[in-house]
Amino acid sequence: MSTAPSTAPDPKRWLALGVIAVAQLMIVLDASIVNIALPSAQKDLGISDADRQWVVTAYTLAFGGLLLLGGRIADFVGRKRVFVIGLIGFAAASALGGLASTAVLLYAARGLQGVFAALLAPAALSLISVTFTEGKERATAFGVFGAISGGGAAIGLLLGGVLTEYASWRWCLGVNVPIALVAAWAATRVVRESKAEGNTKYDIPGAVLVTLGLVSLVYGFTEAAKEKDPGQSTEVLGWTAPTTLSFLGAAVVLLVAFVLWERRSAHPLLPLRVALDRNRGGSYLVFLFIGAGLFAMFLFLTFYFQATLGYSPLRSGFAFLPFSLGIIGGAGVISQLLPRFGPKPIMVPGLVSASIGMLLLTQITADTSYWTHVLPPLLLMSIGMAAVFIPASSTALVGVGSHDAGVASALLNTSQQVGGSLGTALLNTLYAGAVTSYLADNVGSGSQRQVASDALLSGYHTAFFWGAMMLVLALVTAVTLINAKKDDIPAEGAVGVA
Repeated sequence: MSTAPSTAPDPKRWLALGVIAVAQLMIVLDASIVNIALPSAQKDLGISDADRQWVVTAYTLAFGGLLLLGGRIADFVGRKRVFVIGLIGFAAASALGGLASTAVLLYAARGLQGVFAALLAPAALSLISVTFTEGKERATAFGVFGAISGGGAAIGLLLGGVLTEYASWRWCLGVNVPIALVAAWAATRVVRESKAEGNTKYDIPGAVLVTLGLVSLVYGFTEAAKEKDPGQSTEVLGWTAPTTLSFLGAAVVLLVAFVLWERRSAHPLLPLRVALDRNRGGSYLVFLFIGAGLFAMFLFLTFYFQATLGYSPLRSGFAFLPFSLGIIGGAGVISQLLPRFGPKPIMVPGLVSASIGMLLLTQITADTSYWTHVLPPLLLMSIGMAAVFIPASSTALVGVGSHDAGVASALLNTSQQVGGSLGTALLNTLYAGAVTSYLADNVGSGSQRQVASDALLSGYHTAFFWGAMMLVLALVTAVTLINAKKDDIPAEGAVGVA
């Protein structure tokens, strides 16, 4: 497959990088900005605790489930064309979400955002690859792209706090509209078109099977957390409810069918040779478990800050800032250490640090100080994650052929997004079960307000404990599967899109 229509450097390439960087920043912002706005949106639209996670998972599930297909569409239809379509569609979906009058409409808008992000993100990444062909310039371009991916989360948390506190949670979605439309207009003028040549067949059945399978899995987790008799009792359906088991069973059937289809498909969405390699498969599993733990951490800490500590949305955004700054600062150090020590000696201590940090969050109470009980765990996790993201991104490309480099990089991002979807749904279910159990066991044991406050803390502790177990699973995966040496690391690692 060709990657560019011309070997001559694009004279507008640095302007194009600016437009691509703006689009990437918008995608990263959208993953974090909504967390700060979620408590306000939940209250405004009357969303239940069991269903609130759909505001997050509707986006990440559509994004992760369609990312591989989106990359193929961008290659075959034209990367610039798909980039512009993705921006316009993202703007429309964001406007719909900002105007949503019901929870269902908000979920649908978030899902549409994920669909267009799945077109936009791989198109942006591919455009950098084909626009910057000289080694030093390409390294600079990917450095800018990576810095935005790492720092955008911090900007999103702060911007979400400002917009929610001084305007409305709706502007956390609406702010994307002018940004996306201006970027789309600029892209038509400064970005050069390119597309792949040769075979352009799509694996539509594979995309349908994997997306429906993941949706069923997430919905099964959500069903378990729903109230059995709304308004009558706090008892939840649980894991043995017929609806829960039906969705989980359907998920297993659909995902097994996806694997079987990919084995026989002439043009698979996911070539199994990419995922079955020891180091690459290990990297994808590490990102899956990390996504599951970290996405939920952001969700429950947001509610702890605002519902328990009484923080404003803006103050909540600032409370997360050390986490993002720790990753940005740590990434610079880790990138220098990786060629010297190789991936595993860096990843293992990083995952140990992150797991300890998550476990320490189980000690928070309504009276503990942010400086003593929240900041240290956030720093431990951020430094640990910096020590994981860069090595794991590199091992995702160990031994992969040039024709599979794109799908290998996309699969890394897919793993993180899908992990975030599944982890948020699962941990929200465990959270709801813990709250319900605490309320049932402590009826009449104190003031209703105090019991309710303690029940929320019990839910947070449960979610953080199992979030830590997700990180421990990532640690076990790294210890047992990753065996790449420093000389095995490719010169150009995979780049995360979010």
